Amino acid sequence: MLALCFICFWIFMTMALIYSVIAAFKEGISHLKKLHQIPCHKCDYFTNDYRLKCPVNPTLACTEEAIGCRDFEVQTANSNSSYRGRWKMY
Repeated sequence: MLALCFICFWIFMTMALIYSVIAAFKEGISHLKKLHQIPCHKCDYFTNDYRLKCPVNPTLACTEEAIGCRDFEVQTANSNSSYRGRWKMY
């Protein structure tokens, strides 16, 4: 009888662990989908500099609040963020 209770307890604990892992993965996937909606890296004002990412909205840049940014401009060829890794040779 005691062994049966012990086995039932371990089955319950294993099921609870599996459920919590699946729930964590679902929550993580939904959070990643929301983060991929942040438009900062496609904006013309994005500087690609860790000190000042956006001169227009520096506190909102690259955060979830930037998803509905009213100052968003589509990136052009002359923008600051289009110079990723390329430096001008003088």
